[in-house]
Amino acid sequence: MILTLLQKEFALELRRKAVISGIGLYLFSLIFICYLTFSLRKNSINEATWSALFWLAILFSVINSVAKSFIGEKKGTFIYYYSIASPQAIILSKILYNAVLCLLLSLAGYGLFSIFIDNPVQDKWLFVTTLLLTSFGFSASLSLISGIASKANNSNILMAVLSFPVILSILLMAIKITKNVLDGLDRSSSIDELLNLLAINCILTSLAYMLFPYIWRS
Repeated sequence: MILTLLQKEFALELRRKAVISGIGLYLFSLIFICYLTFSLRKNSINEATWSALFWLAILFSVINSVAKSFIGEKKGTFIYYYSIASPQAIILSKILYNAVLCLLLSLAGYGLFSIFIDNPVQDKWLFVTTLLLTSFGFSASLSLISGIASKANNSNILMAVLSFPVILSILLMAIKITKNVLDGLDRSSSIDELLNLLAINCILTSLAYMLFPYIWRS
């Protein structure tokens, strides 16, 4: 059932080409504005500024894309899902789909930063691993929050308020690893942060698996 729901998500996303194009244009615009504003080709920025700009661009793009997980669904769709699938299968399929979407956005952002700004990353494999774990963490937390916010009025505002404290810990771990990668430190110096990210992902996924059925019934 999870695979069937995943196929449904990808099929719907491919039909909504305007949404995909809009998210891509949003990410491209953010990075291009950074390039124009700071004249980054002429004045090379330091690693801390690169990291801050990168994660700001990724964070806003991810929130805009994942926020529509449940908020964008029609009410009749919820009833249909309730009749054909378990709530656990629904939330896991949403998390997996959004994780893929977040990872694609992160890799696209990394590529655009390399083209327009700079690529100071020295350990690319560690950085890509960080993007993978961070994308899954963003997906697990934001998917659950989107499900909660969809049940309330002013869901977009509630989504923004609830998401910030949850994703802050994920973002802090990602920034620490990024700093180590940009400074050229050995991979062993980032092991603790990677394990923390992995633990946060496991906790968030477990919470979503256990709590979503209660949210779904309401």
